[in-house]
Amino acid sequence: MTTLVLGYIAVFLARVLDVSMMTLRTLMLMRGKKVLAATFGFFEVLVYITALKFIFDTLSNTVSLVIYALGFAVGNMVGLWIEEKLALGFLTMQVITLGDAVGFSRVLRDQGFGVTLFPCQGHQGCHHVLNIVFERKRTRELEHRVREWDSNAFITITDTRTIRGGHFRSTRK
Repeated sequence: MTTLVLGYIAVFLARVLDVSMMTLRTLMLMRGKKVLAATFGFFEVLVYITALKFIFDTLSNTVSLVIYALGFAVGNMVGLWIEEKLALGFLTMQVITLGDAVGFSRVLRDQGFGVTLFPCQGHQGCHHVLNIVFERKRTRELEHRVREWDSNAFITITDTRTIRGGHFRSTRK
């Protein structure tokens, strides 16, 4: 009985680990980090096959199947949590405003954000659009600054895979 319970715990933890690695591997692929993605994939498959062996050995045991599925579900949540904490990569925030976008863009540039400013025509007349490139780890900081500057600004955020050229200053050390 103790061996079976230890097996359940091992399968659960293995699934949490391999699905977390799968999540990170997928994100690394999307960001073009091939070697890191391949490394995650290698260890992911080793852990997965180990867990799968236990499941095949106890296939008639419903509890082991439920534990396996539960580990999968928790692994997805853990993988996303890890990815959020790592905050790898860059984003682009598009801010549409009626405010003083020229002055605000200077402030943002001084704080290390890459900003491109251009005029646009919207439903309520002429606006300004700020395209702001930044590191994901600075998302809350930038959202706070924008909301503080213009609480009515229209904001969209998209993933930015590659940055080349321009006057973007990374804060990484």
